[in-house]
Amino acid sequence: MASSRLTPQHWDDLPFGEVLQAEIETTLAPWWPRIFGYHLLKVGCLSSQINSLQCSINRHFSLFDGEGSNIQADPHYLPLQQNSIDAVVSCFLLDFEQDPYQILREFDRVLINSGYVFIVGFNPISPAFVGKILPKYQGKLPWSGQFFMPSRVKDWLGLLGYQVLADERLMHHSLLGPVSRNNQTPWWQKILANWLPSTGSVYVIVARKMTVPLTPVKDKTKVSAPNWSTAPSAGRTGLSKSK
Repeated sequence: MASSRLTPQHWDDLPFGEVLQAEIETTLAPWWPRIFGYHLLKVGCLSSQINSLQCSINRHFSLFDGEGSNIQADPHYLPLQQNSIDAVVSCFLLDFEQDPYQILREFDRVLINSGYVFIVGFNPISPAFVGKILPKYQGKLPWSGQFFMPSRVKDWLGLLGYQVLADERLMHHSLLGPVSRNNQTPWWQKILANWLPSTGSVYVIVARKMTVPLTPVKDKTKVSAPNWSTAPSAGRTGLSKSK
């Protein structure tokens, strides 16, 4: 299933792409030493350019439908074996694909039990949504894509049996003007970050695939009582009185 939307191929395709990339890498950096395994999969062009050198996983692979990827494929149908990947990184992928839930299902299929998924997307409840309203920007990146509510993405993950470990917001900015002046954050961005932290223009969700035990554990409240036999009465087993 090929996407007909305008999709970013490099971070420079997004407004303030270098700043976005740097903030996302800073947010993901503390997680890299905490995950272990053999295979880290970066799905999408932007994901492939994320620095993950500090990750404890040795083998990193990129997958997208284009040149320069380690595996060239449609993210809706990953050509990978089931339970073969330890962690998946997805940066601004769901926003520009036709069937984001199908992509999450593919992530779930290839991830091992207790595997991690890192999802980055644009938050509709943020200053960045202004570009979705103005006709001048509606056909440009990133406003040409879909802005899914982070709560909706977490609901999708919940349906697939994932536990959300982190949900952070970055870039309290409309992405329509300068990010800062003289390397100082504007006062209104500070107010949003301090008083309305959930209004960051970018969300970063970290979730883990939960393992369901193969052998169900018995509910203690449903354990049947032991079948004790009735104790014999003394009249039946004792000596009878003499007449």
